[in-house]
Amino acid sequence: SVAEGETTSYSYIFYSSGKIHHTVIGPLEPNSVYFYRCGGQGPEFQLKTPPAQFPITFAVAGDLGQTGWTKSTLDHIDQCKYDVNLIPGDLSYADYIQHRWDSFGRLVQPLASAKPFMVTQGNHEVEHIPLLKDGFLSYNSRWKMPFEESGSSSNLYYSFEVAGAHIVMLGSYDDYDVYSEQYKWLKVRWFQFLNTSMSRILNYA
Repeated sequence: SVAEGETTSYSYIFYSSGKIHHTVIGPLEPNSVYFYRCGGQGPEFQLKTPPAQFPITFAVAGDLGQTGWTKSTLDHIDQCKYDVNLIPGDLSYADYIQHRWDSFGRLVQPLASAKPFMVTQGNHEVEHIPLLKDGFLSYNSRWKMPFEESGSSSNLYYSFEVAGAHIVMLGSYDDYDVYSEQYKWLKVRWFQFLNTSMSRILNYA
């Protein structure tokens, strides 16, 4: 089957990105392997979906960067029998040097293409230049997460469910005080989750 998405790109001072593809696929069967390729050409990848229920294993690794230790860290993760990879911020350590986003993409591609690779941002993703560039331009252009599906108005914070676990990815470098959109969203999402959980418990009982 063929899934249609969007192709975008962005510019940052003297840098222009290549084509960036975002496509929503599914629904997908749990605990299954899917083969896919982007744009109908190029290499074929395979994606393993997580199970529908417990047990489930998460791999969590932040501050990956691109140092001599990064490849070793990724290799250790790859050797683990995990289902979903969570990256809580500080991805590429590009820090305004945009081609480092490209090299980071190539570095994590073997893992990010094979299993769910869910990220959020840290201070190294801000890259704000007053009067010239808004913050998180590179991050938001490259790493589109399912924020709209979770009722969020920003790609910087979102939530998703997998195998009965509700995962919340917050944006520590976006506004989060009691008047912020993130705080309001979290309150609504939390009560929705509690209501759903209570319904499941009552139905089970």
